Amino acid sequence: MEFLSKSLKETTKIASDFAKSLQNKGQKALVVGLYGELGSGKTTFMKYLAEVLGLREVIQSPTFVIMKKYHLVPISSKLSAPNLSHLIHIDAYRIESGEEMKILGWEKLISDPKNLICVEWPERISEIIPKHVVIKFEHVSENKRKIKIE
Repeated sequence: MEFLSKSLKETTKIASDFAKSLQNKGQKALVVGLYGELGSGKTTFMKYLAEVLGLREVIQSPTFVIMKKYHLVPISSKLSAPNLSHLIHIDAYRIESGEEMKILGWEKLISDPKNLICVEWPERISEIIPKHVVIKFEHVSENKRKIKIE
């Protein structure tokens, strides 16, 4: 599906609809790759996705810490995947290879089916990232972003 977001409100709606569609029926974590250039809307999307999932913490890109882990508390029946208990937000921009992610416990993270792992710059760890939901962001203009969910 492809969307053209012309405002933060529209991005919030896209993130909300995406959250409602989440279903993890596998034996491993649900992984989402957020692709796009700097300023294309990846972190903004994450902020609203986290909000819809019930997090009240301020979500910022974990560029310098690489990874942030948040505990999800079911807030309502809005979420299609109530079995998810953690949102893990990874910014792989500064990662040189997948080996660095392994040192940070990647194997353990992806082995837990209760984890929702969202990776900004997933192409930086392409050799270790499993099959995942692809979301592509494109900067169209100052207030417009193209968001494609595959």
